[in-house]
Amino acid sequence: MGKRGSVVVVAAGLVLALGGCGGGTDEKAGASDGSSATPAPARAPSPELVEWVGDLCASAVALKELRADSTAQLKEIRDPDAEIFAQARALGHLSETLTVVETEQRDLEELGPSGVPAADRLLGAWRKKVKDVVRELRSMYPDLGGEDAVDGAANVDRHVQTLTPPRPDLPGLTKQDPRLAAAYQRAEQCAPGWKPPKGEPSAPPASAEPTGPLPEAADGRNTAACSDGACEILVTSTADVTANGLNVDITVGNSVTFQTPDTIMNLGGQGGVAQFGDTLKVTVVAQNEQGAVLRFARP
Repeated sequence: MGKRGSVVVVAAGLVLALGGCGGGTDEKAGASDGSSATPAPARAPSPELVEWVGDLCASAVALKELRADSTAQLKEIRDPDAEIFAQARALGHLSETLTVVETEQRDLEELGPSGVPAADRLLGAWRKKVKDVVRELRSMYPDLGGEDAVDGAANVDRHVQTLTPPRPDLPGLTKQDPRLAAAYQRAEQCAPGWKPPKGEPSAPPASAEPTGPLPEAADGRNTAACSDGACEILVTSTADVTANGLNVDITVGNSVTFQTPDTIMNLGGQGGVAQFGDTLKVTVVAQNEQGAVLRFARP
């Protein structure tokens, strides 16, 4: 918008200069009374456009943070000193990442048209990128547990790193459209360094703090006690449990990961609950570096 204003002023000055050199009396009178041409002020953007631009900026921030978090988690999984927890971390990385990307997919789908064609094309490009990554991450569910942990986590990270802003991105479009520029300046989510308000994290934490000493599990390590859907067991690394007819693969590391043929959930710390429809509910009674005590029950 600033560049357009300067062009108009220069053009107006050129007309006045030419008028002074040989124009008629009307032009001379206009110059003598001090009047000059000024660009029309830009129309303020609508509140709806400001909100739309802010929501798109918020999604871009969330995905940028996800890319950084994925890089950090992959580094931890590659740490040879934490090899015993690598598989659990890899499964947790997949579960947490998919949760964030699915959330952003839903948010982007809820955005309606902005009224600015170029911005709407950008939204469409973002939607396609996120949709493609959701599809790829979902396809990794059945096989990630059998892959090498580092390879699996690296595949997750490879997909996450494709979630960069399409070009031209929103800041680029603001240079082409004064309405977007004005809305971008007014939207707080587009300000440098903006972060989601506390209580609205853009991504779930990698894991919760471990609890203190583990209490004694009522059924110890006896996973067979869970067959009727009610038990309390200790899992120190991995376990394959069939409870109330549902097979659940459990991996315990910095967090607790539950994987069934149709879903995967990741919990950390005391009090987390994984519920599998009307079939089964599993509560993390306690967790520390030695394992986790899990209580199975029918909902």
